[in-house]
Amino acid sequence: MTQDPSKAAKARAVVASLLIVEACVIAALGLWLIFLTLTADSFEFLPLLGDLLFVSLGSGGLAGAAIGYRRGKYFGRAPAVLANLIALGVVSYQVQAGLWLVAVPLAILATATLAAALRAIPTAE
Repeated sequence: MTQDPSKAAKARAVVASLLIVEACVIAALGLWLIFLTLTADSFEFLPLLGDLLFVSLGSGGLAGAAIGYRRGKYFGRAPAVLANLIALGVVSYQVQAGLWLVAVPLAILATATLAAALRAIPTAE
């Protein structure tokens, strides 16, 4: 199946943009968790280290996947799909907890990004 190169580039740009949005959301969430850890009544180093790893690996990984998609490389697809499948799993826990305000936007963003990532075809360079 041959795809028009300009359409493929546009599809990859959409995926990259969605992944950047997700990376920013994870960075904001992680910074909030770091803030909560630093301002808690009792300070513990390991939760802070976990938050720092969450921010750097989660946000950085999605940003790296976005760069991969924008350049048309294959290495961005698997992390993008995996991260959004995990996000959909998180949605189920948010629904069970009754946190619809978090679950619905996360489900929409994860589903849109997952569908776009699976549809966009990286170039075989």
